[in-house]
Amino acid sequence: MLKRIAFCFSTSFLVLKVFGQGAGQTVAQANYRATEKGGGLFSRPLKDTNGIPASEPASAPFAFGDFSWLNGTSRKTTGPLIDSKYFTSDITLDLNYTHSYNSPIDNTVVGSTALSRDNELQLSFLGFGGDIHVDNVRGRIMMQFGTRSTVVPRNDGSSYKGQYDLQTIYRYISEAYAGYHWDTWHGINLDAGIFMSYIGLFSYNNFENWGYQPSYTSDNTPWFFNGLRLQTFPSDKLKVELWLINGWQSYGMFNNTPGMGYSIYWRPKERVDWVFNMYYGKDDEGAPGRYRIHSDNSYEFRYFKRPKGFITQGAFSITGDFGFEDGNGVTPFGKGTRGQANYLPAQNFISGMVYNRLWFGEKQKFAWTIGGGYMHNPGQYLVLAPTGYADTLFQQQTGPGSTFDAWDCSTSVDYMPSQNLTFKVEYVHRKVNSIDPAVGANALTGYFAGHGGVTSPTGYANTGGYTYTSNGASVAPPLASWGGWTPDMVMSESRIVLALIARF
Repeated sequence: MLKRIAFCFSTSFLVLKVFGQGAGQTVAQANYRATEKGGGLFSRPLKDTNGIPASEPASAPFAFGDFSWLNGTSRKTTGPLIDSKYFTSDITLDLNYTHSYNSPIDNTVVGSTALSRDNELQLSFLGFGGDIHVDNVRGRIMMQFGTRSTVVPRNDGSSYKGQYDLQTIYRYISEAYAGYHWDTWHGINLDAGIFMSYIGLFSYNNFENWGYQPSYTSDNTPWFFNGLRLQTFPSDKLKVELWLINGWQSYGMFNNTPGMGYSIYWRPKERVDWVFNMYYGKDDEGAPGRYRIHSDNSYEFRYFKRPKGFITQGAFSITGDFGFEDGNGVTPFGKGTRGQANYLPAQNFISGMVYNRLWFGEKQKFAWTIGGGYMHNPGQYLVLAPTGYADTLFQQQTGPGSTFDAWDCSTSVDYMPSQNLTFKVEYVHRKVNSIDPAVGANALTGYFAGHGGVTSPTGYANTGGYTYTSNGASVAPPLASWGGWTPDMVMSESRIVLALIARF
C-alpha cells in the first residue's frame, strides 16, 4: 500500500491510493485490478459528464500501463479464479515460518503484524471473498482467518469503550463494504463499511509487497478504516479519495469526533507513481481534547526495464511520514523543561523507508529486494504494543514524555514460478535505539522478545495464574506472583522468514 498535496474539504480531510493493471488484460480484468486496490469497477460503458452515452467506454483507472511492478500492488496481470458478470473472486493463502536468533522460549514475536509465532509453521492469512457488482451497485466481502485475525485487531483500543465486543464480531472480516458507482469522469464510487487503509505503502496482503516484514512506517500505521469513502477518478491517471471514518484503525470511536482524511494517487506515466495521504482525528483514550494529524507520502519509480537479459527490471520506492498530536498536555515538539510545571512533552511521528527491487530473467521468476527504514515516535502513541506480560510493563511506562527511536533493514529473494504463487526467503534486523519512559515511570530493558520470552517463566499462558477476558484475551497475574521473573525484553532482533503465498 502507498503514502502521503493536502486539501481541505469543508471540515474534512482527503485520502487516496492508486492501483495497477497489467498490460494485455481484458477490460474485465483491468476493471478488477482497479477495484481490488480501491479503483473503479465498471459494469457497463461509462457516460460523459453530461449523461450522454459515450461512443467508446471511458478507460478504467490506471489501465493505460502495466503497474504490476509497484510495491504494495498485485503483480498479477491475469484474471482471478472467478470473474463473472456479478462476482469477481479473491482468495489468498499466506503461510510463514520465522526463526528469531533470540529464540524466545514462548515462541512469541513482538512488534509485528505480519508475524506472530517464532520457530513454528503458521497460517498467517487466509483471505477469501471478492467483489459483487450488479449494475451500478457494488460491494466487497473479504473474510480473514489465521494469526493476523488476532494480531491486527488487538491494537484497536476503541473496542474497550462501552459494551459489546467489537474485536470479536469484526475479527474475521478484513473488508466488508457496499456502495454505488456513477458513470461520471472515469468513475465515482461511494462506499460504506470496512476497507483497507492506504497509509504506509505496503499492502495488507503480503502477496502484493516486495518484502514480508514491513518497516515501521507501514507496520505502525493503519491497516484498515471503518466508515465512508468517496472515490473519484477525474482521469485514468488520477484518483482522489475522501474519508469519513470512526478513527485511526479503530472499529469504534475513541471520542466524539470522527476521523477524516484524503488520499491522492497520480500516475502520469507507467514508470512513475505518486501517493499523498492525510489524516485528522481524535484517537486518544482519556484525552478528548487531543487531536492527531498524520501525513504519509510515497514515490515509486521504475528506472530500468528491458525484455531480455540477466536483470530485466529495476525499481525503488521511498516513503516518508510526518505526524503529531496536540492538546491535553502534549505539543508536537515539546515545550518547557522536563520535571517543571510548564513542561509539555513532545508527541510526534517521523519515519521513512526506502526499498529497491530487481527482477531477473525474461519471465521475471526471480526478484531481489533490499531496504529498510526508521521511526521516531515521542509519546509512543503509534508503537505496536508488545504481547504477554510485556504489554503490561509497556503500558505502565508509555504516554506523554516517553520516547521510541528505532530502525530496521531487510533483504529478500522471491521465486515466482507462476502469477499465483510466491516463495520468499527474507532476512530482517530490527533495532531500538531508545525506549525511554514517561515522567515518573520505570524504564524497560528493551522492546523485542529475548530468549526468556514475554509470557511467563515457563513460556505458557495456561500456568502461573493467567485469566482470560470474554473475547479470549489473556490477562497476566501480578508480576510478584512469579518470584522475581520479568519479561525478557531486548533492544534488537535478527530473524529469517520463509513464506509461501498463493493467490487465486
